[in-house]
Amino acid sequence: MILSPPVQPKRVFIMIKSRELYLCTFLFAISVFQVIGQEPKATEATDKTQIKAMIVTGGCCHDYRFQSEAIMNAFKSSGKEIEWTVINQGGTGNNAEIDLYDDPKWAEGYDVVIHNECFANTKNIDYIRRITSAHEQGVNAVVVHCAMHTYRGVDIDDWRQFLGVTSRRHDHQSNYKIDVTKPDHAIMKDFPADHTSAKDELYIIEKVWPNTTVLATSTSEKDGSKHPVFWTNQYGKARVFGTTYGHSSETFQDPVFLRAFVLGTLWAAGR
Repeated sequence: MILSPPVQPKRVFIMIKSRELYLCTFLFAISVFQVIGQEPKATEATDKTQIKAMIVTGGCCHDYRFQSEAIMNAFKSSGKEIEWTVINQGGTGNNAEIDLYDDPKWAEGYDVVIHNECFANTKNIDYIRRITSAHEQGVNAVVVHCAMHTYRGVDIDDWRQFLGVTSRRHDHQSNYKIDVTKPDHAIMKDFPADHTSAKDELYIIEKVWPNTTVLATSTSEKDGSKHPVFWTNQYGKARVFGTTYGHSSETFQDPVFLRAFVLGTLWAAGR
């Protein structure tokens, strides 16, 4: 850009008292800095920015292909824009170390990672900490059902702190009533007060970690004890949403469960 020479203004003399001059100059400077430093307002396009999500799944005991498809279809039905990556590794055993976590940048660029794997007997501490360290540094997460029993045999608590709960066993399958404890939370908004689960397992929660907020519980039919079934957790810089339900295909066909799952994932992703 070529600038023209400045036009010399006519000399006009105006008598202003020094205090008034300083005040005018000060107010003008403030207005300029306010405009320069003003943050852009959020737009509708920003609110609808596509979410990049990864599903990590595999291991024993569940129909992971069906569950992954049900999750993706639930988001599609809700109208949310999601870019999906599905990692199904480890076969059907319970002690796998999957290739995904060999890459130190395995979760880079994702808004949220959904952990729906089941590797109860994997005990490699360095391997486990490659996962938890990424989340502690800010990778948001959703943890589903057998993720709570994954790495349950290891002595360190890193994974359990990340989950927000400690569990090593479950009660029998049944249709459990879900009692909402935080009805004002965005995830549980409009959750039916009389809803019972599809036939599923009730996980026995031994410990709720300090940064966990329990959103709903179910009651054991064996001893009457109450156990968290939906919750949120803060793990380092990461937001974590968790549910112990998710054993059966019927659970992933339950519209009430799927709605809470979608809302929980959006909450975890900061949306």
